[in-house]
Amino acid sequence: MSARHAEEAGAAPAVSVRDVCFAYGANEVLHNVAFDLPPRSLTAVVGPNGGGKTTLAKLIMGLRAPTSGQILWNGEDITGLDITERAKKGISYGFQQPPRFKGIKVGDLLSIASGKKLLRRGEACAYLTQVGLCAADYIDREVDTSLSGGEVKRIEIATILARNSGLMILDEPEAGIDLWSFNKLTETFSAIHEKRDATMIIISHQERIIALADEIAVIDRGVVTKSGTVAEVFPTIAAGAATGACPAFQ
Repeated sequence: MSARHAEEAGAAPAVSVRDVCFAYGANEVLHNVAFDLPPRSLTAVVGPNGGGKTTLAKLIMGLRAPTSGQILWNGEDITGLDITERAKKGISYGFQQPPRFKGIKVGDLLSIASGKKLLRRGEACAYLTQVGLCAADYIDREVDTSLSGGEVKRIEIATILARNSGLMILDEPEAGIDLWSFNKLTETFSAIHEKRDATMIIISHQERIIALADEIAVIDRGVVTKSGTVAEVFPTIAAGAATGACPAFQ
């Protein structure tokens, strides 16, 4: 841990999740989930499919409301705020399957995300380059069904970068992305984290992304079963992967 991160780890948390529960009817998906994230930290959220990772991310973004508990951002209780109000406070979300916007060009979408009436072409191209897209080939294309899932995913991440968000929540950003673009994304996440520009929560199954994190939180069957630094948690996960059953998920 760097001296700077150690100082930030002792600061007031950027994100506080306090005894959060969520249920679909009688089916409880999350049970008393609680943790604090230091400002400008990167937390990797891992765990088996169906364990509650995406549900937790959506609760923090405001896409769903918790059954009980509180969510705080920079000390402010945002539990009752909707997604628009949270976005205005600097929180962004990257979906597993991003939406498409027929009739809207990539350059225009980046301008909207940045909050500028007209984002300079050079700025828009820089965001696309960071996610492994050739700007000249995409800046004037529509965000419609002519784009592959991986292309739309990268464009969505470029809009998050353009927003210059204080909290970036990314749900499996590697999904549907080729190896070269994945390398570019990993470099981008590393650069953001190195500059301490934002607090980041990344749901991922990729070792290279997990390795960038300050801490790992393992979520299984609706609870945080294990959390700690990469050095503390990852060996347990890796050992489990070798045997086919991760001890951290038990």
